[in-house]
Amino acid sequence: MITMAIANVVRMYLKNKPYILEAMESGIVNLSALSRIIGKSLSIKNYAAIKAALRRYSMELRRAEFGIEAKALSVLKGNSITLIDGVSLIVMDKEIVAQNLAKVKMGDYFVYLFSPEQARALKEHRQIVKKHENCSAIIIRSGESVESVPGVMAFVTSLFAEYNINVIGMISCYTDNIFVIDRLDSMRAYEIASEVVK
Repeated sequence: MITMAIANVVRMYLKNKPYILEAMESGIVNLSALSRIIGKSLSIKNYAAIKAALRRYSMELRRAEFGIEAKALSVLKGNSITLIDGVSLIVMDKEIVAQNLAKVKMGDYFVYLFSPEQARALKEHRQIVKKHENCSAIIIRSGESVESVPGVMAFVTSLFAEYNINVIGMISCYTDNIFVIDRLDSMRAYEIASEVVK
């Protein structure tokens, strides 16, 4: 197999391995060991070509990641951030008339964000498909430029993931970006997001 073909095969192999890609972006992968693993997995004996492809791809990933991160940080700088504690994210199979913090239609379902009082009023509603209670909403309000810069919300969610904070739901439209998380993670998530928007 010629070197260019090996490079393409290696890229295709790595596309479905996000944790390896993340480690390559960070520069913490032993490329020799990874080339042997990939070689065995794909039955390619030319480990030098695999390692060369990994080195090139790793450099590309780092350049791209730096560019995306820098743009995301510049867009997020100076944004306002709000924490609303005790919200409920409720998925319903029919639209209802009720006061809510946010509502989105997703295919056959309606996703609502309710305050604790609003959620209590719906306690036994028949239309409820899924309910997440005891959550917090972190709202990042950005300038209009957030719509034209790719990767801004992905940057925030990946930061949360790094700290093992799960995003239960996310609503992003125009300048408002709402991240619904478990209440137990709220202060840590708020601190992380606050550092980014300073």
